[in-house]
Amino acid sequence: MAPLRSYVGGSWHVPGDEGVPVHDAVTGEEVARVSSAGVDFGAALEHGRRTGGPALREMTFHQRAALLKSLASHLREHREELYALSLRTGATRGDAKFDVDGGIGALFSYSSRGRRELPNARVLPDGAVEPLGRGGTFVAQHVHTPLRGVAVQINAFNFPVWGPLEKLAPAFVAGVPSLVKPAGQTAYVTARLVELIVESGILPEGSLQLVCGGAGDLFEHLTEQDLVAFTGSAATAQKLRTHPVVAARSVRFNAEADSLNCSILGPDATPDTAEFGLFVRQLVTEMTVKAGQKCTAIRRAFVPAELLDAVAEAAAAELAAVTVGHPADPAVRMGPLASLGQREEVRRALKALVQAGSVVFGDPDRVAVTGADVERGAFVSPVLLRVDDPARPEPHEVEAFGPVSTLMPYTSAAEVTELAARGQGSLVGSVVTADHDFAREVVLGAAPWHGRLLVLDAESAAESTGHGSPLPVLVHGGPGRAGGGEEMGGIRGVLRHMARTAVQGSPATLAAVTGRWVPGAARHTGGGHPFRKHLEDLRPGDTVVAGPRRVELADIEHFAEFTGDTFYAHTDEEAARANPFFAGRVAHGYLIVSLAAGLFVHPDPGPVLANYGLEDLRFLTPVYPGDELTVTLTAKRIDPREGAEYGEVRWDADVTKQDGSSVARYDVLTLVAKREP
Repeated sequence: MAPLRSYVGGSWHVPGDEGVPVHDAVTGEEVARVSSAGVDFGAALEHGRRTGGPALREMTFHQRAALLKSLASHLREHREELYALSLRTGATRGDAKFDVDGGIGALFSYSSRGRRELPNARVLPDGAVEPLGRGGTFVAQHVHTPLRGVAVQINAFNFPVWGPLEKLAPAFVAGVPSLVKPAGQTAYVTARLVELIVESGILPEGSLQLVCGGAGDLFEHLTEQDLVAFTGSAATAQKLRTHPVVAARSVRFNAEADSLNCSILGPDATPDTAEFGLFVRQLVTEMTVKAGQKCTAIRRAFVPAELLDAVAEAAAAELAAVTVGHPADPAVRMGPLASLGQREEVRRALKALVQAGSVVFGDPDRVAVTGADVERGAFVSPVLLRVDDPARPEPHEVEAFGPVSTLMPYTSAAEVTELAARGQGSLVGSVVTADHDFAREVVLGAAPWHGRLLVLDAESAAESTGHGSPLPVLVHGGPGRAGGGEEMGGIRGVLRHMARTAVQGSPATLAAVTGRWVPGAARHTGGGHPFRKHLEDLRPGDTVVAGPRRVELADIEHFAEFTGDTFYAHTDEEAARANPFFAGRVAHGYLIVSLAAGLFVHPDPGPVLANYGLEDLRFLTPVYPGDELTVTLTAKRIDPREGAEYGEVRWDADVTKQDGSSVARYDVLTLVAKREP
């Protein structure tokens, strides 16, 4: 059997040796061989830096996000092929959907977030402009720009589709190319995924490369502009993190490692409550989905001491209904582990765990299977353990990466928080309770040791995504043993692939760098009213100055009567004067905003289609009867929408009165039409 090909340097590479065999988890048959023999890792990284990186940086955030959407739609059409291939890894159809659909969902999520939360630009300003001098001529702005390297992925065997796609998505939106190295046991699924992506022609050349087989001298060629994202064991993470090149060049390193995740049943969740059933079902689900081969699976289940027997009995009954066997059989709920080697690893870990307690359900050495040969496949029984002494070290130190969990008792919120922390850092924990005070105490106590915490009750259960489901919008990672890193997290995941730099200079310089108007930069008042300009004709700095408009007492009284806003500062002269902030009756803030809009809008139909909001509104100085208002409206940021007939324009609004003081400042958000083709 020919080894899997790698995709490097813009072409498919055939290994120069026979490779290492990979076997079907169900039948034991050889399904592929993996080898990276002959791969020039230095050249592959240079191809990403010199070809993929420039192509990505030529595009805006929105353009890159749009390509991710196209890719997600393309892969969705090939899900059945990926589901079928996943059977050979031991995945049931449900397991395969979890992996494949989860990965495609991450692409859709980042595509949506990239277009909604990032500008249609190549640089991302961070925070407000910082004044550095009294005259306003020297200012600073933090900006994010894409790193000029490659995002290197070292992935685990358990999620051959979701793993690479959840890492690819934020790197791609950021403008950084990826090099994917999957784990050998399931590399044939990732290889087919990459083949589908390359065949689609959607992504720019060099933005995605694949290496099947060993990492060779890959790390020797990393630079300070590259990144490494690792998923796997804590021991391997530590080895890679301390690689001399990673250390010497301060290579950004993110680890998402194995962890002894916990679930905690609240003392209120007695057997007659919905929460009791939720806890038991979640525990069994996390033990059996992907045969427990999830870094987020529940390894430690903490239960009030008086409920330990009841939970053990209920969980054993649920596990007894789980059919183990060939994953192609619709009646099978749990397939085999990914390999015979993985099965032996689980059995070795179980021997240590059993010494600390007793087996509630299952047999570490035997299992009845449906539709498959138990001797040839990597089958193992779900095993639920019970440790009556939670002070024993084994449950808090040993992880069996399979369908294994341990029940332990606790007597108080303080004790269970301490027990949760004994995992030395976890990806996720859950608290199943309807007692909000208990939930608060446990969450605040356990949060420093967890990357994510799920609080589950009858109210949230219907929409809950579950204990073991990472979400693209939330950080996926954890402190300590869990790796100390973060993946995904929405735009946080994008920023991890970018450099943040403080740029100092004049307002005009910062406007040129960021593509946004900066207070103090030049305003342009010629060329007609900016509301009469189509999107392509607008430029940052285009300005209209309108006013003055005198505010009369009658205006304030009419606004109070018309809106019902009769707050005393607008209607009672004596009470208003008694207020330490006012010298008498003042105009409503929203009256000021309304009058300002009446000054700057253009009445005729035209390119401005709608005002869809205000942001950062602040009222700065009181307005009294007799004051005169002037508004200065300046185009601040212009974002064309890809594939739409309009774009978004953010305007800086500064409302002043006759002495030049600002009475209100805010951003006006509008939709502006593009010119007709």
